[in-house]
Amino acid sequence: GAVTTWSQTAPCWIPASSTSRTPTVPDLPRSFSPSSAGAWNQCPQRWRYRYIQKLPDPPGEPALLGTFAHRVLELLCAEPATDRTVERARELAGQAWPETADNPEFQALGLDDDAQRAFRWRAWTAIHGLWSLEDPAGVDVRATEQRVSADVAGVPFFGIVDRLDADEDGLVITDYKSGRTPRPTERSKSLDQVLLYAAAVENSTGERPHRARLLYLGSEIIETAVTVDALGATTGRFSESWRQVGKACAEDRFETHTGPLCGWCPYVDSCEDGEREVRRRVAAGRMREDAPARVLLGL
Repeated sequence: GAVTTWSQTAPCWIPASSTSRTPTVPDLPRSFSPSSAGAWNQCPQRWRYRYIQKLPDPPGEPALLGTFAHRVLELLCAEPATDRTVERARELAGQAWPETADNPEFQALGLDDDAQRAFRWRAWTAIHGLWSLEDPAGVDVRATEQRVSADVAGVPFFGIVDRLDADEDGLVITDYKSGRTPRPTERSKSLDQVLLYAAAVENSTGERPHRARLLYLGSEIIETAVTVDALGATTGRFSESWRQVGKACAEDRFETHTGPLCGWCPYVDSCEDGEREVRRRVAAGRMREDAPARVLLGL
C-alpha cells in the first residue's frame, strides 16, 4: 500500500521550575519513550546514568542482532507486496549486512569468523521466522519505522513504530521482537509498548488503531484490542513513571534496584550498590558465567 508520511513537531517541553533550579539538579528530558520508561522501572539509578549523565550503553549481541533483523524487514516491507518473498529477504539481508559488519559497536564485540557466521545465521532465522507468523505479501503496510511525537496522558512521548498496517477494521500497530517470548505472567505488561504507540498515533492523526501486536519472530504473535480501558491503564502507568522521574530529578535522588540484572548493567563499576550485589551473587554461586559485570569487575 501507499506509504503515509506525517509531519509532527517534536514537543519542546521545559519544566516551569527549570529556571529556578540550581545547576546541580538534573533537568527532565524533553521526551519519554517506552524504552526509557522500561529502563526507569527496572532501575532509576541506571536510568540516571543513561538519560541524565548520558553515559554510553553499548548494545550487546542480542540487541545488534535485533537491529539487523529489523532493518532487513523494513527494507522488505518497502518492496511491492508481490516481491515480499523469502528469496528477496535473503537478497536484502546480504545487501544490508555491511552496514552491521562495519558498525563500530558490532566490531567491538570482537567476534571471530565462526562467531560472525553464527550471528548471521541466528539473524536470518529470526528474519525467516516472519513467514511462520504471516505472509508479508498480504499485509497492507502504511508506514515503517514511523517516528511519532505526541502528548500521551500529559507526557511528552516519542517513539518509533516498526510497522503501521491497515486491515478491514482500521489501523494496526505491529512491532517485531527477535528475543524470547515473555512468560505468561509478563505478557500483559509486554503489550504496554504497542499500546503506547497506539495512543501516540491516535493523538498524532486523530485515528485510533484497533489492534496492537508483538511479532515474536519464528515463535508467536501476542496481540490486544486497542480499547479505552487498555489505553487508560497503560497510559496511566506511563504517566506515573514520568511523575516519578520528575520527582527524582527535582530532588536529585535516584533509587537503585538491585538483583540478577546488575550482572548485565554497563554501569555496575560506577554503582556501589550494583557492584556489591554482583560480588555477593558471584560469591554465592548465583551469577551466570556470561554476565558482563564479571569482566567489568574482574570476577
